[in-house]
Amino acid sequence: MEQHANRARLLGPADVRRLAEELGIRPTKRLGQNFVHDPNTVRRIVGAAELTADDVVLEVGPGLGSLTLALLPAAAGVVAVEIDPVLAERLPRTAAEFAPDHQGELRVLEADALRVRGADFAERPPTALVANLPYNVAVPVVLHLLAELPSLRTGLVMVQSEVADRLAAKPGNRTYGVPSAKAAWFADVRRAGPVPRTVFWPVPNVDSGLVSFTRIDPPSAAPRAQVFAAIDAAFAQRRKTLRAALSGWAGSAARAEQVLRAAGVEPTTRGEQLSVADFARVADAAAQLVR
Repeated sequence: MEQHANRARLLGPADVRRLAEELGIRPTKRLGQNFVHDPNTVRRIVGAAELTADDVVLEVGPGLGSLTLALLPAAAGVVAVEIDPVLAERLPRTAAEFAPDHQGELRVLEADALRVRGADFAERPPTALVANLPYNVAVPVVLHLLAELPSLRTGLVMVQSEVADRLAAKPGNRTYGVPSAKAAWFADVRRAGPVPRTVFWPVPNVDSGLVSFTRIDPPSAAPRAQVFAAIDAAFAQRRKTLRAALSGWAGSAARAEQVLRAAGVEPTTRGEQLSVADFARVADAAAQLVR
């Protein structure tokens, strides 16, 4: 990591407020903006991400650049996806000011993270996702990026604490649901610690947490779309048995029972008891019965 030995100067509370005032920015709830102003927190995040000098980091919602500046010396490059044109335009200048030795390793993509495609990163596919995600779109962003960018092997994201619980939950847990089941298709997902409210400006009215993931092979050769459709149906009415919850998806309750029994799943089971591999078996059984 010798080529990345020069550390960037990080943003403190005064820097964050100065930049925001310069740009005429007040963080908005609509975009889920809460800017991190504590250098120790961003150092902790980058350390926990366990990046190598060969990693290309994808950062979503870099905002004023607090995390970006800590990421630049730790990786081969950073691609920052920012939907706000004012913030996207300012970020390269912030990198030049605070991390002049690494400014050339930053690429800013002004875009909605939910609309980016693999082709947007064809020249340099990202290998790690590290981001303070806008809380209102955290789950769809993570699932979209994992689906669209198979080059992403690892990740560490900061999200609302409840969202972290839902993403990392295992079958049988009361918070297990659509986000956890779908995320498990792509990766081994785990909680990676809490983040105090006081490190943000403005201070949010929710707790935050870190979630880490490591890419794994899909648990089945079943088409992902079919498996995810079964997951959506199972949790749309999560208090119902799978026989009832999957009746619309399968065509009838009797058909759902037939599919479940073919998959080796008891029809009176509820969705929160099934792993993503179980859902894959259900989708496979449904496809087999159609043939």
